[in-house]
Amino acid sequence: MLNPQRSLSELPKMSAASQVERAVLEEEFNWLLREEVHAVLKQLQDVLKEASRRFSTPTPGLESQLKQENFILGSSTMDQVKGVLTLQGEALSQADINLKVAKSSQAMHFQFRDDKQWKLQQIQDARNHVNQALQLLSSHDDSYHFKTGAEVNKLMDAVMLQLTRARNRLTTPASMTLQELATSGLMKMFTPPMPGDVMVNFYINLSKLCLTVYQLHVLPPNTTKNFKPSGSSVLHNPGAMFEINGNRFEVSHVHKVECVVPWLNDTLVFFTISLQLCQQLKDKISVFSSFWNYRPF
Repeated sequence: MLNPQRSLSELPKMSAASQVERAVLEEEFNWLLREEVHAVLKQLQDVLKEASRRFSTPTPGLESQLKQENFILGSSTMDQVKGVLTLQGEALSQADINLKVAKSSQAMHFQFRDDKQWKLQQIQDARNHVNQALQLLSSHDDSYHFKTGAEVNKLMDAVMLQLTRARNRLTTPASMTLQELATSGLMKMFTPPMPGDVMVNFYINLSKLCLTVYQLHVLPPNTTKNFKPSGSSVLHNPGAMFEINGNRFEVSHVHKVECVVPWLNDTLVFFTISLQLCQQLKDKISVFSSFWNYRPF
């Protein structure tokens, strides 16, 4: 309803001013689509190429050229478990573990068989997600013309999804049951073979390479103890139980040692920077979209 206090002569002036403002905003928005979006895409590609380079994927047949890094696992407060792990890209190419059994001062020594390597699926998956994000970005080169803000947002959402998945693979180790761990291929990696009352697990947590050693004791068949198999977990506590091949076991001791892998820390920083760049671009798009409800920005 028109305000009776205002003359009709004012309305064309307001309309003209509104049209000028809208034209200015539209020109700014077109510049954003034409110039700034591509500048951000270039930044994102540069950052993610650095992240991808940290994973050091070898060319087929040249795996031996991949740099080997040795990491010493141990703790100043406990010496039951010590070890040296050799990381070669996404694979543990060697593991050398010394374990002092709780009931004995005698140390046990295990190492990977010469013909075995253990792939760290978390690193492999994170690398694949980074490469998928790079593929999404490279599909829109400098000559590509974005027509709407919705189109930019769709690309940013797709890139952010891959980056979030990559980050989550490094920050969230897979949960496993003790039975799954006991039957995993990891138990067949060592020489001499692991005894039946010892299990190990390797995983990535943030920028750390972790080794967990479980010592077990067999529960008597006629045990009156309330047997309750434990569920899936990244880390099982003493008292956790499981059954395999008709035998029931309980975890008696748990030892966890870890070390920082600097290049994993770098990749997490790159993920954070990239996600921030994506969100900032989406925020700029949203500023303009609020001005024109009639255009699908």
